[in-house]
Amino acid sequence: MKYYSYEDFKCDTKKLLLNVKAFEAEVIVGIARGGLTLSHAIAEGLDIREVQTLRTELYDKTCKREMLSIFGDCNFQNISRVLVVDDIADSGDTLKAIMEHLRAKYKNIDFKATTLFYKKTSVYEPDFWVNEADEWIDFFWERDFKVNAL
Repeated sequence: MKYYSYEDFKCDTKKLLLNVKAFEAEVIVGIARGGLTLSHAIAEGLDIREVQTLRTELYDKTCKREMLSIFGDCNFQNISRVLVVDDIADSGDTLKAIMEHLRAKYKNIDFKATTLFYKKTSVYEPDFWVNEADEWIDFFWERDFKVNAL
């Protein structure tokens, strides 16, 4: 397990911002919960006020479900480019399902995905990513704010 600190996050987000900037996204869709911290940081970095969210459920604690569920809806009026943000493409199941869902529903919009981490075994490779992962990532937002850790 690799601990991923705020300092690492800040450095990697700056790298990611340089990579995604040319896409000129008009809207950011953050995948709850893992992608929310990064979505906020990217929105600030690119000065994008339009941030929407989708939530997925694939795991019950550590048990993987047979089917992924997507919750929420997006509103894209007069939009042509959307950046979908998650923390990691681990199995890739979540990101793949989200991208297929959005592309099927909004056929005239260009969707690109970005993550901090990508595993080569993932079934979906994001358009933009910074780090290749080969072990479990323990993100600072998953560890540092637990009430029992305060």
